[in-house]
Amino acid sequence: MKAWAQLAAVLALAAAAAGTTYWVKGPPQRAPRCEAAKLQADEVCLQRVMDEWQGKVLWVDARPRGDWARDGMAAALLWNLDTHENMQAFEAEVAGRMLDGSRVVVYCSNENCGVSRQVAERIKALQLGNEVYVLYGGWRALAAAKLTRNF
Repeated sequence: MKAWAQLAAVLALAAAAAGTTYWVKGPPQRAPRCEAAKLQADEVCLQRVMDEWQGKVLWVDARPRGDWARDGMAAALLWNLDTHENMQAFEAEVAGRMLDGSRVVVYCSNENCGVSRQVAERIKALQLGNEVYVLYGGWRALAAAKLTRNF
């Protein structure tokens, strides 16, 4: 029985510490913190897209088709690197929408996802003259801003 009492005491202390931390620091930040000075040349912060460009961009989702369908942006086109997908169809759809000269912003799951950069390179290879960026924070930044389908 002594072990159960010790376990209860440890759990009570842990809960008290967690509650105090939450009370002092607040809830955890879900959105990735984007610092423009630390971005790579082809990266962009969501805040810049929304403020300076008023969100007038062509969004490209580089995640798997299931993720795109479930909780991607409503207006985002799909272009992933799944070998079972039709790459020419992705190229045609994106190229057709790029003709108006709009900026292109590619996103994947998070700020560490390299797929968005690979997709951005393929879009740049189309050589249509559009500016192509990778969204820092990826889908997590969009979800935190409530810009995805599940909000």
